[in-house]
Amino acid sequence: MKTELVTTLKRQATKLLKDLREEKEPILITEHGKPSAYLVDVDHFEHIQRKLKLLEGLARGEKAILEDRVVPHADAKKRLARWLE
Repeated sequence: MKTELVTTLKRQATKLLKDLREEKEPILITEHGKPSAYLVDVDHFEHIQRKLKLLEGLARGEKAILEDRVVPHADAKKRLARWLE
């Protein structure tokens, strides 16, 4: 992973964004020698968000099973379809 100073981001934002689009590799931005933020391209960010949404649904499902809150298969499919929209 590439690491850049926040001052580099300020001075060369256009170049860093171009590199990001081409290389598809996140860039770690540091301030005063400490990690401050990550720059990721839009497609990668949206992919991560979809994964998180799915994982959250799975975690809720596992919790519901442990709490014996279950529904018939047909109902579960309808609920899951809403999660995946």
